[in-house]
Amino acid sequence: QVQLVESGGGLVQAGGSLRLSCAASGLIFASRIMGWFRQAPGKDREFVAAVSASGRNTAYADSVKGRFTISRDNANNTVYLRMDSLKPEDTAVYYCNPLSGWSTRDPTVSWGQGTQVTVSS
Repeated sequence: QVQLVESGGGLVQAGGSLRLSCAASGLIFASRIMGWFRQAPGKDREFVAAVSASGRNTAYADSVKGRFTISRDNANNTVYLRMDSLKPEDTAVYYCNPLSGWSTRDPTVSWGQGTQVTVSS
C-alpha cells in the first residue's frame, strides 16, 4: 500500500519561502514520475510541478514557473518543493502523488493528508 506523507507547510509572509517534503513508501519510488498538486479553499485540486524518475527533467504550472523548484532524493524516497517569492494566491493545501505519465500528469494513488501553506499579504 502506497503511503504519502507531506510536511513543511506553515504560515509565511508574501515574498517568503518554504520547502515542502513528501516521504513516499510502498512503491518503487525511483521508477516513478512524482508530482505536487495544491487545492485552495473552494477550488479544484490543481497540478503544480512534476519531476522525472531520474530527477533530470522538471515541469511547472505557469502560475509557479520561476518561483518554485521541484527535486527528489531517490535514496530516501522523498520529493521536495522549494517555494520562493510566495504570493497570497499560493495559499492552499499541498499534496504529492506519483503521476501516470509525463504528459497526462494524473495522480495514481490515494492522497495523503497534505500540508497547509498560508501566505499572508
